[in-house]
Amino acid sequence: MFKKTLKGEKGFTLIELLVVVAIIGILVAIAIPQFANYKKQANDSGAESDIRNLAVALEAYYAAYNAYTTDMTLLTSAGFKATKNITVTPTLNGALFSITGSHPMGTGKLFSWNSGAGGMQ
Repeated sequence: MFKKTLKGEKGFTLIELLVVVAIIGILVAIAIPQFANYKKQANDSGAESDIRNLAVALEAYYAAYNAYTTDMTLLTSAGFKATKNITVTPTLNGALFSITGSHPMGTGKLFSWNSGAGGMQ
């Protein structure tokens, strides 16, 4: 009834190993697309964060000089530090400003900030 094993015979059968490899393959096939999606969402969050930080720098510059500016060098001195690969663009409209931004490796969404409408749109 029971198969006798020889002394010192240990290990897995080929079928057991194939089943484990197949299970790992299925799990990887599920996880990789999810990871790519999470990465895109993280890049979008970085773009949103840069827009908020630029809005704070614009307000800091306004507090110091009583005017807004689109000069990124001046805004850097006011505290803004751009994140690599994220594009943010401030636009002035009289006493108001707007900012648009995105990340090229994000979901493709363009984020915007409008000071007249109260912030992130």
